[in-house]
This record gives sequence, structure tokens and C-alpha cells, in this order.
Amino acid sequence: MIKNIILELTRIVQDVSLIETTRGQVKYIVDSISQVIHVDVCSLYRLNEEGEMVLLDSHGLDSSQPLVIPPGKGLVGLIARSRHPLNIDNAAEHPDYYFVAQSGEENFKSFCGVPLVSFGKVIGVLVIQRYAARKLDDEHEAFLVTLASQLALLVGSINVLTVTSEINSIHVNGVAGSPGIGIGQARLCTNIRLNSVAEHLCEDKDIEIRQWHELLNLTRADITHEQKLLGDDVSQNISAIFDVYLTLLNDQSLMKKVEQEIRAGFCMMSALRISIHYFSERFMQIEDPYLKARHEDMLHLGDKLFDVWQRKESQHQVAVEPLDNPVVLIGTNISVSDICSVPVELLAGIVCFDGSSLSHTAILANALGIPAVMGTGVLKGIVSEDRIIIDGNSGKVIVRPVESIVDEYHKLLSDALHFGHQLEQLCDLPAMTKDNVRIRLLTNTGLQADLMPGLKNGAEGIGLYRTEIPFMVRESFPTEDEQIEDYRKVFEAYRGSPVYMRTLDIGGDKQLPYYPISGEENPALGWRGIRFTLDNIQLMMTQVRAMIRSTEDSEKLHILLPMVSATSELDSFINLLDDACLQLKQEGFIRKRPKLGVMIEVPAAISQIPFWKDKIDFLSIGSNDLSQYLLALDRNNSRVANRFSSVHPAIIHEIYRVVRMAKQYQVPISLCGEMAANPVSVLLLLGMGIRQLSMSSAKLLRIKYLIRSLTIDQTEQFLKYALTMDDADDIYNEGVLTLERLGMSELLK
Repeated sequence: MIKNIILELTRIVQDVSLIETTRGQVKYIVDSISQVIHVDVCSLYRLNEEGEMVLLDSHGLDSSQPLVIPPGKGLVGLIARSRHPLNIDNAAEHPDYYFVAQSGEENFKSFCGVPLVSFGKVIGVLVIQRYAARKLDDEHEAFLVTLASQLALLVGSINVLTVTSEINSIHVNGVAGSPGIGIGQARLCTNIRLNSVAEHLCEDKDIEIRQWHELLNLTRADITHEQKLLGDDVSQNISAIFDVYLTLLNDQSLMKKVEQEIRAGFCMMSALRISIHYFSERFMQIEDPYLKARHEDMLHLGDKLFDVWQRKESQHQVAVEPLDNPVVLIGTNISVSDICSVPVELLAGIVCFDGSSLSHTAILANALGIPAVMGTGVLKGIVSEDRIIIDGNSGKVIVRPVESIVDEYHKLLSDALHFGHQLEQLCDLPAMTKDNVRIRLLTNTGLQADLMPGLKNGAEGIGLYRTEIPFMVRESFPTEDEQIEDYRKVFEAYRGSPVYMRTLDIGGDKQLPYYPISGEENPALGWRGIRFTLDNIQLMMTQVRAMIRSTEDSEKLHILLPMVSATSELDSFINLLDDACLQLKQEGFIRKRPKLGVMIEVPAAISQIPFWKDKIDFLSIGSNDLSQYLLALDRNNSRVANRFSSVHPAIIHEIYRVVRMAKQYQVPISLCGEMAANPVSVLLLLGMGIRQLSMSSAKLLRIKYLIRSLTIDQTEQFLKYALTMDDADDIYNEGVLTLERLGMSELLK
């Protein structure tokens, strides 16, 4: 019996995820539970914003009319308050019984209800009832409790209005990929992906290799053509994205890997699929969100090659219907080709079932100013020309919205356009407070494709350049000249501006395909960052030489050392840097010694600052890693992510301690990471005395708007108050109130 119930529980949870509409999901839940445990009534209640319990649907009760239980009332309210199941044989005799007229529940005697809890909070109640006055047996009660725990995540994403006001509407939360609001008709992008290719062996390897090189040439030409389709003005801002694809196509690692698989006996398309999967997996194993997202670039490129080959084989171009109205592109992974097929002025938004905010699709959307939502999961039931609302600020997608919601979003869109025009006016203005304190805003990057969006939004330099990618896309360590070619493009784009280059941060979750590190029980605390590079000092020497040689003005180069926790590590690198400068001088490369700094991201580094003050030129706080190490929380782990807060008292006090020491020892200090892009965090950082921030390019203008709208005294007052508080939620809420009082509520949307 128990085994059958477990099987039914698994079936219900799996089947619910496949149902297209929210209404259908709720209906399936209550009907299935009634059948499995043979009860007369099964009802699902959801807590709304007013604290009321709203009946989403019921098997057995009359749910044709809205049924709402006031806050805390009835047996449902008792279960929510107690956070504990209630199983009784006669509901009407219980002192907390609350009769709801016209529901028909007076006909049912027994009652069993269990709370639905999400991240420690009751969000709903699952109830079953019977005509007979008989308590539910222990086995079936345990089934309800187990099922409720698994349904909590689903129910937590349900908007009460979605179910009660519009049966066909679909509300989905994804990941905000590019800010903005868009309203348009759905256009489904259903290109067949390379991943669908089966493994086939070839008969003539030489012919397959010739076809492979032919495909490379065809794809290069196709990408160049698409770049021109976007127009000169647009392509200047996003040309680096096309350059990345062309660079990958010219990369010897990919070229040789495909040839290697063909020589192993596979046909060209099978060899390509194996090779793309190989490189994609290298990036997928990385925890760093920016580097992890590079696996999507490989998948996009593979699909692009596959698409070009299919068109060549069929000898025709895919016909695209002309457009008259704004459209929202929807698909598993929206390609550059899909985007190029729509005039920019008619592209209202992009929705990807997969992907992240750091993928090339999101980067391209940011460059074009198009809202995008990534990682929604498959949106079933959508057909072309369905009306779609996309909210790239919050990561929300609404399919077939009711008119009242459309009207609301039209107003938000109008407000957002007005605010966006305000922000655009700030691009060339300094980030200066009302009391004339200058703040320098830089951008974080690691791809050439990211360079132009930063410049477009007024970045004054690069505050963090990740150098890992050239090492990860090859099958051997890149040479000095290969690294120079990559780094030189960065300095040319930001000519005259500071560039903070982080030395190779490999190890832990960032593995090289040709130099795997295994056997570590806790890689995050293992052979990584500065520890790895100092143990492979020849790699460090080559990289440092490449960095210095790649710029005509070495004063603009700032070398950042990651994961430093001991003076011996810093001293070893200083000796290497001195040797590199001496070598380059003797070789005829007249260069000044670049500035050297340490990233404060390991808590152990904080107490070492007094010992390092005369050895370094600057400090850079890596807020992402430092925060996670301080709290021992992985913010990418869904089980504990809700406990993570960038304004946790421990984080605030430790960063403030770092800033005070930097000021005491007169060491310039900056901060890079998500705190630099969070308006509430920025209030605190400015109050501490930080005057240089580095963030993603999409956030630059919003933070500049914030800075130009306040005084340092206002930030210092907020910091002073926050330092007395011991709860992260209280600190954040006070920050929200502060922003609202300053008239900057737009930044909270």
C-alpha cells in the first residue's frame, strides 16, 4: 500500500509540471488526490497579499464563486498559524470552525488539512474532507504531508489572480536577462538543434574533413551577412558579439577537435556535436556564473553551424513572414540569426527557456535595449501570435494576459520609457553626488562581446577583467602572443582608461580540459586562484608578460591577484612581477611597472591588510565571494539562497572594516560584484567611503542616477543607522524607505 502511494505521489508531481495552464495544474492536483486516497473533497488554498486564504480550486466543494477565508479564521487559518497538520473526525465541533456559506462544506464531517510551507513561511493549505465522521488514517495523512512539501514550490509560484480571473493566462518567473518591459505577439523559434543529431559513422574521412572546412567558410560568411543586416549604427555597439563567434570559428582547438572525431570514424555532424558538447561541458562544470554562461555560447555556435549546413543541403533559405506588429521571440535558445530576422524597432522582447543573464543572447539584448527573460523552462501551450508581456526587470513573463494587466503594464512601459530616456541623458555626465563628491563607475567583463555595452553606458574603465576564457576554450595553454592578441583588444577599446586584469583564476569549479584537477573533497577550498598559478609559475610569468606587452600605457594596467590569503603568496608574485619587468626592459619593451592590487575575497585577507599596505598599490573587494565565504552560503544553491543577503550585518561590518583600514593606510580601494549594482548596498558603500565601483554594464546608468540624486551625508546617516541593526531584512527595508524618501523609487522596480 505504501509503495503504491509513493508511486502515485511521484506521478502527481511529475504530471503537474507537464500541464500547460495554472488553472489546469491546480485542477489536476485536487482531482488526483481525491482519487488516490478516496475522499469526497480535496481543496487547495493559497495565501494572498492581504493574508486571506483564497480557494484556488476544489474537488467536491462549490468553487464556482470566489471563496475567501479572512486572515487567521477557521480551521485553515489555524493550520497556517500553527504550521502543523490538523486531522479531526468532526470539523463543526472544533472551536475554530468557520462556516463559509454556499460552499456546501456543511455536508462533510471529517477534516484533515496540512500546511504548504516555502522557505519557512506558510503559503497555503491542502485540505481533504469526507461525508463520514472518521479521521484520516496515519498512512494517508503522511501521504498528504509529503505531497504538500513537494507541491509548495509549485503553489508558491501561483498568482491568485492568475487562477481566479483568467483561466488561459500563464504566469512564469525566469531570470532577468535584460531590463525593460515589452508587449507583443509571440513568435516561436523552433529551429532543430545540433544536440538532436545521432552518432553516425562515415565512409570517407577525407571528404568529411573537406566538408567541415567548407561549413566553416559558409558559416563565417553567414555571420558577416547577419552583422550587416542589423545596420551600421547597431552593429558598432554589438560587433564584438559577432567577433566572438568568428573567433571561435577560427579557433584551432574547435577545428582540430572536429577533425579528430572525424578521423575517429564519425561523420561531420556527429563529430561536431561531440566537439561542441565537449567544450560546453568544460564551462558547465564551473560555478562562477559568468564563466558558466559561456557554455551557451558554444551551444549557440553549434546550432548555427548545424542550421547553415541544413540550409546548404536543402538548397534554400528559410522564408520569414513580414511583420507589422511588435513581436516577442520565444524558444529554447534564441540565436543571433533569430534576432536578426526581426527589425529592431519591432522586437518587443526575448524569452529563452534555457540560458542565463550572462549568456550572449542576454548580452545582445542589453546592447540592443531589448527586454529579455531567460531560464523560464518550457512554456507549453503557447502558439504564434499569442499576446505576451515580458518584464525584464523582474524576470516575469505573462502569456495571454487579461486586459487589466495589459493596461497596468502599458502604464509601466510608459513610465519605464520615460525613465530610460532620463538615464540615457546621464551617459556622458560624471557620477557626482549633489555635494560634488566624484564616484568612478567601471564595468566587469571577460568577453570582447561585453566591451561595447560598457562603453555605451559610460563606463570609465574595466574594474574586473576575467582572463580565464582564452585558457578554457583551447586544448593547451595559450602562448604569450595569443594572450597579447586577446588583451590588446581590451586596451584598444578602453584606450586611456584603467583596466583591472585579474590573473588566471583556475581550479576549484573552473577546470581546464587539458589540465584537470581531481581528488579534492572540497574544491572551493583547494588548489585554485593564486595557489594554482604560483605552483605553475611559468604560466603566471607568461600571462604577466602578455598583460604588460599588450598595452602602450602600462600605467593603465592594474593587475589583480585573486584568492590571496597569505603574505608569502603576495611576496612570491611581487618577485615574479619584478623579474617580468626586468626581462621586458632587456628585450626592448620599455614599460613601466604596472600597479598591483589584491582582491579581498577570502576573509583571511582582511586581517593581513596592515602587513600588505606597503607592498600593494590598491585593494579591490570581491563582494560576491567574500559574502559567500563570510556567511558560508552558496547563493546559487536554491535550498539556502533565500538566506543570502548582501546587506547581512556581518558583510556590512567586515567591508566597513576593510574600508577603514584602507583609509588609515592610504591604500586606494574599490569594490566589484553585485553589491555595486544594488541601490540599497550602494547607499551603504558610499556611506563607508568607497569611491570606485565596478558592475555589469546594464546597471551602470541606474547607479549613476542614484549617485547624482543624493548627498554623501544622506548615505552616512543610513550607514550609521544600519550598523546598529542585527537583521538583514530590517536593513534592506530601511534602505528601501530611504530611497523612497529621496524620490528614487524607480530604482526599486
